[in-house]
Amino acid sequence: MYKLFIAEDEYEIRTGICKYFPWNEIGFDVIGQAENGKQAFDFIQKNSVDVLLCDIKMPIMTGIELAEELFKQKTKIKIIFFSAYRDFEFAQKAISFGVKYYVVKSTKYSELLSVFRKINEELDEENLPKKEETKTPCNDDVHSYNERIVATIKNYITEHFKDVELEDIADFVHMNPFYISKFFKQKTGQNFSEFLLKIKMEKALELLKDIRYKIYEVSVMVGYSNVKNFTRTFKSYYGKSPREFRDNEDIVWVDKNKDLPVNSQKG
Repeated sequence: MYKLFIAEDEYEIRTGICKYFPWNEIGFDVIGQAENGKQAFDFIQKNSVDVLLCDIKMPIMTGIELAEELFKQKTKIKIIFFSAYRDFEFAQKAISFGVKYYVVKSTKYSELLSVFRKINEELDEENLPKKEETKTPCNDDVHSYNERIVATIKNYITEHFKDVELEDIADFVHMNPFYISKFFKQKTGQNFSEFLLKIKMEKALELLKDIRYKIYEVSVMVGYSNVKNFTRTFKSYYGKSPREFRDNEDIVWVDKNKDLPVNSQKG
């Protein structure tokens, strides 16, 4: 999710925008709100913000003044002015401070939605890993940057398979969860959920070979609180239930005194 901050001096409008606009559905998380530009500026100095939706006429510090201060600091925050005024002078100043979007409060819901979808796409493109054009002899990595991102994602899933979610991975590699799902599918040919299932089932297979663990314990260890769901998933994946697997495959018996595995066959 991209981090969105909203600055608007009118309480009803600010609350309505924060609570009732479907931010999460279009890839944004409202991390804070303010009733004037000074509060917004102070927050931004201490927190990471990707996008600022900002009224122009606010007390203490106006939206124009806020945009100017952020422009001076050379921040990469995308600023959208949200105002009741169609004012050419405001628009000129907004452009001079790097503000690309100027939305009038009377605008239709669909238009505001369109603007933020464009911003989401821009942020995705800016965060898109780009292939390195040249590689120097001191660079031990022979893979492209994209391939390294994929490897990082796979490693993260492998290490946190029990309870990992797409949003966790997105935060880890600093990418949007909506984009990362498409990115992973494009680069690997697998959905995130397919790869995660593969890792869970391979781990379950490994654990089932160790007789110390009961089947319900294996179920919990690979992230299934309901053993029936685990059994159903395992059988769908391997064509046999966990019990059938143990009855027909080599398992590992453990000498409890020496704690050393001994291969055996359960008949």
